[in-house]
Amino acid sequence: MSDPNKVYIFDTSLRDGEQSPGASMNAQEKLEIAKQLALLNVDVIEAGFPVSSKGDFEAVHNIAKEVHGPTICALARAIEKDIKVAAEALEPAKSKRLHTFIATSPIHMEHKLKMKPAEVLAKAGEMVEYAKSLVDEVEFSPEDAGRSEKSFLYEIIELAISKGASSINIPDTVGYTTPMEFGQLIKDIKDNVPNIDQAIISVHCHNDLGLATANSLAALVNGARQVECTVNGIGERAGNASLEEIAMILKTRNDLGLHTEINTKQITRTSKLVSNITGMFVQPNKAIVGANAFAHESGIHQDGVLKHQKTYEIMNPEDVGILATQIPLGPRSGKHALKSRLAQLGFDKTEENLDELYAKFIKLADEKKRVDDRDLFALATNQSLSNESTATFELVHVQVTCGSGNLPTASVMLRDQRDKTNILKGSELGTGPVDAICKCIRKLTKADCTLIEFTVKSVTEGIDSLGEVFIRIQDDKNKGIYSGHAAKTDIVIASAQAYLNATNRYFERKESLKLNPQSAEEIAGV
Repeated sequence: MSDPNKVYIFDTSLRDGEQSPGASMNAQEKLEIAKQLALLNVDVIEAGFPVSSKGDFEAVHNIAKEVHGPTICALARAIEKDIKVAAEALEPAKSKRLHTFIATSPIHMEHKLKMKPAEVLAKAGEMVEYAKSLVDEVEFSPEDAGRSEKSFLYEIIELAISKGASSINIPDTVGYTTPMEFGQLIKDIKDNVPNIDQAIISVHCHNDLGLATANSLAALVNGARQVECTVNGIGERAGNASLEEIAMILKTRNDLGLHTEINTKQITRTSKLVSNITGMFVQPNKAIVGANAFAHESGIHQDGVLKHQKTYEIMNPEDVGILATQIPLGPRSGKHALKSRLAQLGFDKTEENLDELYAKFIKLADEKKRVDDRDLFALATNQSLSNESTATFELVHVQVTCGSGNLPTASVMLRDQRDKTNILKGSELGTGPVDAICKCIRKLTKADCTLIEFTVKSVTEGIDSLGEVFIRIQDDKNKGIYSGHAAKTDIVIASAQAYLNATNRYFERKESLKLNPQSAEEIAGV
C-alpha cells in the first residue's frame, strides 16, 4: 500500500446488496448503478456472482467492459467452475479481481460443506492458486470468520496468501460479533499470521445485531484497510455496513488518521438511485442519507443552527450532495437552466436524454409551478428506470372510479412488449383504487403474485408534490420477492406503474430461472 492510512472502499451493492429480498436488478440497472459507483469513486465494485445465472454473468461482463476507474470484482465459491466462469466474465476489465471463498467455522464446515478442516484447507489453497493463474488480483474470504476457531483461521489465511491472495477478507457473515471482539480478531490476525504484511486485510460485516458499521470501524482501528459495504446498507437479511456511514465517519472524524477517496458529494444521488432501482425505501432517520438527517424540529436546535451551524450539525449537507441554495425552476425555465442544475446535482445527461427529461420537467412544472432539487432527483432517476428495454409489459392507460357510495373500479390497458400489437384491456373491482389496479394488472399479465407491501411518500412538501410509490409483490409459488418504484404527481398512476415494474421483474426472473435453475440466492455466501 502506497498510503498506509487510506481505507479502500469495496462496494458490494450489486452482489450482496442484490441478495436483499426484492432487490434483484437486471443487467441494465446494474450497469447504471456501477457507473454511478465509479462517479462516487469507490475503489472496487463487486459486480456479481457470474456462475449463478446467465443474467449475472452478462451484468458482470458488461460492467467489466463499460465501467472504468474502479477495480471490477466477481465472486466465486472455491470451486473450479465458479472461478473459471468468474474469470471469463471479468475478461474485458482493465483492472480485475477474483473473490473466492470457503466456509471455515465449525458449524458451516460440518453442516453445510460436510468437509473436515484439512479438506477445507486443501481446497482453499488449490482454488486460490487456480484463481491466481487466471487473474492477477485474488481476494480470499474464510466465510463465517467471526465464528471460526482462530488457530484454523490463521492457518488458512497464511496458506491463501502463500498461494497468491493479495486481499484477505474477514467476514462477520451472520453479524454475530461485537466491536470489541471483531477489533481484537483483526489485531490477532495481524499478530499471528506471519505473511499478513503481503496482503491487505478487508472486512465484510453484516448488520444482524445493528453492529455492521461499528464492527467495520473497530476493524479499521486495529489494522484493516478495506471495508466491504453497500449503499444504504442494503444486503442479505438486515444488510451490510453502510458505505455512506463509513465514508462520512472517516471524513468527519479525521482525528482517526484514516481517509477514503470517496467523492462524498455523490452520496445523496447514489443513495437515491439505489433506492429507486431496488425499490428499498430509505427510512427517514437513516444516518447521512435519511430525509431527517439534516432536519431540525426542536426550537432549541433550530436556534443553535441559525447562530452557528456546527452547534447541531457535525457535517455540512453540501458534503453529501445536498445543496444549500437552489435555483428556482418553473414552467418558464429553459433547457440550459435544467441541464446546469442537473450537472450540479451530479447528473450528466446526453442531449437525447435531456430532451426527454425536459419534456417531463415542463409537464411537472406546469402541474406544481416550482420544481426543487428533490423533484429533480426523482424525475431524473425515474426517467432512467422508465427506459428499461427488458420490460415485459408497458402501461398504456389507467383510469379509476371511486368515491363515497361507489365501488372502486380500475380500467387498465397494457402493451405486451413481446408482441407490440397485443394490447391487453380489462377492469376490476377492489376495496380501493390501488387494490382494483393491482387486481387488474395481475389478471391481465397472469402473474401469480400477491401484494405484500405498499408505501407512498411525498418527495417534497405540499399537496402538489410528486408522490413516490414503493411496492413489493411475492411469487405465490416460489416465494421470491420483487419490488417496483414510480414517482408521479398522481399517486394512482404511480401505483399502477410501480406494481407493473414489480410484475416485470417477476417475469424477468421467471425467464432467467428457465435458463438457469440454480439461483444466486441458493449458492451465495460471505
